[in-house]
Amino acid sequence: MIDNFLSNFQDGVYHILNIKSYDHILFLIVLTIPYLFKDWKRVFTLISVFTLGHCVSLALTTYNIINVNIKLIELLIPISILIIALFNVFTAGKKSHGPIIGLVFFATLFFGLVHGLGFVSTFETLIYSSENKLLALLEIGLGFEVGQLFIAFMVIFLSFLCQTIFRFSKRDWIMVISSIVVGFILPILIKNNLFS
Repeated sequence: MIDNFLSNFQDGVYHILNIKSYDHILFLIVLTIPYLFKDWKRVFTLISVFTLGHCVSLALTTYNIINVNIKLIELLIPISILIIALFNVFTAGKKSHGPIIGLVFFATLFFGLVHGLGFVSTFETLIYSSENKLLALLEIGLGFEVGQLFIAFMVIFLSFLCQTIFRFSKRDWIMVISSIVVGFILPILIKNNLFS
């Protein structure tokens, strides 16, 4: 029992921290770059909402409630990263307003659903021999959460260092990092083969 838990938990963490599927890392970077340590509750909520989206989409596909067009998902994942990165660029240095924060939470949930759909085939392989697929999903979801919190902590820690030691302004830091992520994502979008 504990071996199954550890295996599923590690699979969830590995999925997030795996450098080969760096789309999650890029999304988490642009999601958390506007925040500081004092915003930990908001960051924790955003990460949890993203994890919830992952788990819901995996449950929907596992129980054959929805079917996935993987080419469309492969297009939507980089688009989701691009949207958040551009949102950061255009709102950097501006005060946060309530409705915008609500919009970010809903966008994060939607993008969590999309990113979860990108993991469907791997997930089905991982739980193929599981007796309790829902329990396996929850264990992997816990791994997602821990992996994502680790990335978020590293982003916020790096932000803290660069803004206090190297004296980057918060606005410039957000714009530079978000622009770098845009630079990573544009070639992925250009090479996407949805219509080929």
